[in-house]
Amino acid sequence: MHLRLATPADADSIARLHAESWRTAYRGMYRDEYLDGDVVTDRIEVWTKRFSPPPDNQHVLLALEGDGLLGFVCAYGNSDPQWGTLVDNLHVSRDQQGQGFGRKLLAASAVWSKEQYPAALFHLWVLDGNTKARRFYESLGGRPAESKISVPPGGGSVLGWRYVWQGASLVALASG
Repeated sequence: MHLRLATPADADSIARLHAESWRTAYRGMYRDEYLDGDVVTDRIEVWTKRFSPPPDNQHVLLALEGDGLLGFVCAYGNSDPQWGTLVDNLHVSRDQQGQGFGRKLLAASAVWSKEQYPAALFHLWVLDGNTKARRFYESLGGRPAESKISVPPGGGSVLGWRYVWQGASLVALASG
């Protein structure tokens, strides 16, 4: 397994993994009609836009084995004046979960954030019903800071939690 920065040519494979991850992890949280629909096209549009051109503070890192995409992380450096760098996406292929790829991707993003934005905190949003992800983030030192209701793609409403790493927990995460 190796990590590398994503390029616009990776948008399609990122979108496909993103869609598959949502279909499995968000079942029961996002509407079935949306998840059973053309999520791939929706995600391709999102990722094509994200790379056309990418914002200066966008950092997309891929975990690969050969040419095969195992997972990816997308962070926006110091995107919030209070909460710092936002990890907007972290997804690992379902058949590759539990092997440490998510931990490596998140740690690499934390290192990037600390190097580029030394004073920034590090945070992400996770759905309340995604207990597996919440346990994962807590095992890596993330702590819930606040919650909010939002409207996901496809409609409806979901409760999400902002998880934050700061101080020693961010240093530990960045140390991998």
